Amino acid sequence: MAEQSYLEINPEQFKTFAQLPMDTPVVMLNLLKFKDKVPETGLSGAESYKGYMRAATPFFAKANAEVLYMGKPQSMLIGPEDESLWDKVLLVKYRTIADFLGMVKAEGYPAHLRAQALEDSRLIHCK
Repeated sequence: MAEQSYLEINPEQFKTFAQLPMDTPVVMLNLLKFKDKVPETGLSGAESYKGYMRAATPFFAKANAEVLYMGKPQSMLIGPEDESLWDKVLLVKYRTIADFLGMVKAEGYPAHLRAQALEDSRLIHCK
């Protein structure tokens, strides 16, 4: 059985999230697993994700987003030793849920570049 991957927003979960109070601050935890090679570009997933981040930066700025942390997990201290770690962990703080929703719905937002670079991901709403 093939392992399932997650690259797109789940419509039902998004609908529930979008019903939260719009003025609520939010932090999004991104867990990222890159493709070895992106067929469309010939670049590695990590290189392609850098392109996504460059393209998304103006959208982050307009959404009052702040990258709190971006780094590579190093070792599993609590959890199964044989479980593979994510390639990158990214924490992004948004002043409000409305700012986040405006960003991901904005015309030209490069979500396709994010999906193109990734083999698997998680986007977790935190408060």
